[in-house]
Amino acid sequence: MKFAHFSHVWKKPGITPAQRYQLLWRELELADKVGFDYGFCVEHHFRPEESWMSSPSLYTVAAGARTKRIRLGGMGHIVPVHDPITLAEEIALADQMLDGRLEVGLVAGINPMFFGPFKKEYETRREVTIEFVDFLKAAYTESDHFDFKGRFHDYEGVKIAINPAQRPHPPLWIESRDPPTLEFCAKNGIHTGYFLVNPRNETIDRYRVFLDQWNAAGWPERPNIAYSTVVFVHETDAKAMDAAMPHVGDAYRGFFPVTNSAEELKEVQNQRADLFIQRGEPGSAEIMRNLLDADYLLENDLILVGSPETVAEKLKDWAVEGMFNTFFGEYDFGNLGEEDLMRSIGMFGTEVIPLLREFEPF
Repeated sequence: MKFAHFSHVWKKPGITPAQRYQLLWRELELADKVGFDYGFCVEHHFRPEESWMSSPSLYTVAAGARTKRIRLGGMGHIVPVHDPITLAEEIALADQMLDGRLEVGLVAGINPMFFGPFKKEYETRREVTIEFVDFLKAAYTESDHFDFKGRFHDYEGVKIAINPAQRPHPPLWIESRDPPTLEFCAKNGIHTGYFLVNPRNETIDRYRVFLDQWNAAGWPERPNIAYSTVVFVHETDAKAMDAAMPHVGDAYRGFFPVTNSAEELKEVQNQRADLFIQRGEPGSAEIMRNLLDADYLLENDLILVGSPETVAEKLKDWAVEGMFNTFFGEYDFGNLGEEDLMRSIGMFGTEVIPLLREFEPF
């Protein structure tokens, strides 16, 4: 298995953005030292009460200057809101600055509010993202220029200044549970993954098909299939519960509007749950309705809280149940203090990872 430090870079009360980023670098420095494979961040915009990370490229370069071996990337760049040439240039430049340690996550974007201020189309976001993969491959050429003509990308006689250090390009990821997107990923050697809102036992069949498609495409290595949720490790289960559970209910509070009304908050959760119902995903709808209920998350095995042995045992079972071989742990959640946060990251790296490093879920 492989392991990532994953961060939404949530706003934390009582500190400035600069202080929040300094804390993030300390988290990643520790993750690098104790054996994590990856460090990933999101790209979010326009919600100062939620995530303070709007530029994965800046994240990767700043984190790379403070680490030595951990691989870094955005999970991911919201492709449709970017100028494609600028994004291709940033990816290549970041990979050179990282000396080939870059991972590239590409996402279509799920929040319509990210698109309006950029004056970009929301309805075509998936198609734009899929086409960008071919554009990226065309852009990284040894020739004196490249041409590309697609539905959304149309360029002739362009030459970007530098190619990425990794050739032909850094590893690509598109986290998705959409069958056509997964089929595209399999054919193009693109890693994937999913989030705790998608029940493992309901999602596994899609990834079985994806793995079959990947093998049929003839790729020599297995794909990375990631799963992401909150994790907290302490010396004993009791200590872990005492330290983490007061904050778990706020772990994903930033996904919802700021309000002091429990009724209004529940209404928004129900509205979003209804969208999953319309997609034929009742399990995801149920989780969305209870995403801010710490006890529900714990009782339904949606978060990892416990001793190193407990966390490793659960993670091993989950990986088989949900068919993932890469774990994206979100360590900094709610108003968790730095001492507890750093202990958790350190113990996960030194005591959990060694128990699972050689484990192969599929």
